[in-house]
Amino acid sequence: MREPDYHRILMALKREGEPDKVPFYEHLVDKEIIEAVLGKPIPTIPGALSGTYFEPPMKHKEMHVLAVIEFFRKLGYDYVPFEIPLKLSRTNIMQTKDLARYSRGLRSWQSESKGTITTIEEFENYPWPEEPEEAADLSYIELLDKHLPKNMGLIAGACGGVFENVSWLMSLTHLLKAAYFDKALVEKMFEKIGSLISKVDELIVKSSEKLIALRVGDDLGYNHGTFLPPAMLRKYVFPWYKKIADLAHSRGLPFILHSCGNLRKIMDDLINIGIDAKHSFEDKIEPIWEAKERYGDKIALLGGVDVNKLATLPINDLRKYVRYILDRCAPGGGYALGSGNSITNYIPVENYFAMLEEGEKYTF
Repeated sequence: MREPDYHRILMALKREGEPDKVPFYEHLVDKEIIEAVLGKPIPTIPGALSGTYFEPPMKHKEMHVLAVIEFFRKLGYDYVPFEIPLKLSRTNIMQTKDLARYSRGLRSWQSESKGTITTIEEFENYPWPEEPEEAADLSYIELLDKHLPKNMGLIAGACGGVFENVSWLMSLTHLLKAAYFDKALVEKMFEKIGSLISKVDELIVKSSEKLIALRVGDDLGYNHGTFLPPAMLRKYVFPWYKKIADLAHSRGLPFILHSCGNLRKIMDDLINIGIDAKHSFEDKIEPIWEAKERYGDKIALLGGVDVNKLATLPINDLRKYVRYILDRCAPGGGYALGSGNSITNYIPVENYFAMLEEGEKYTF
């Protein structure tokens, strides 16, 4: 694959024309995929759905970071994506046997009905970090800066977004009920989480010399709309996005939003807030090529290879589908090739490689 060059992905994020090759973009790649590609196990670090934060030995952190860098460099990415784990424990994690091709043993997900914080009393008694330095492990930033090759950048942010972290702690069911019947709790939760994430992102920006873009991953919606009404998002969530976007722009960094769901009713809000690029697309909601036509003169569009098709299409059909996306989205720049969401552990590695190979072959 091509040699990394972080200027290539920056050209896409800043919509500065066509680079020498179509850049690749992923929000995240499952650990099991990285292990399958590299042919070796790598240490586990805390993830969004681990529920309980744990402190890995520094040696394990370094081994994990080195493997992630090796993976993205080997596959032709110009940067490494990384979410800094937040030390927010939760008691509402569910698990079952993982039946994916590259199984992790147990698959975890967030309970939508059981919350860790559902009352003001639980909010007050929760062990909130007193300072942002206590909430995030910035040693990962130090390790990434230390080991990243000079021609690769870092795209990072706090793990999870403002809405996600609130809904994870409260559960989606309790949050939606409280939005109407316990507004005081909802206001406290969004103020606490928004303030915490924005301060952690500020620490990330200050700590890293290799940072080339700041990102937020915050799944706001489902197939037909947003979980919270747009008016509530404008009140509780978007002011924090604006703060983080302003932070990024004050340092000359693009701001990327990864968000699943049908966001048609709030896209103008997000663009006005100052997002420079949008990631996460699903064909049945809005294909990436339609988003490029609709928003491509305002923001960069990233990814768009539908995860279901990436996981299930025969290789030849997948290649044709990826070439169609490239033909519709790559001309003029402002686009990077990748999945519509993430490289999950049920996507065949050979399909993942086929997508990248089509990007490698593409010429403007």
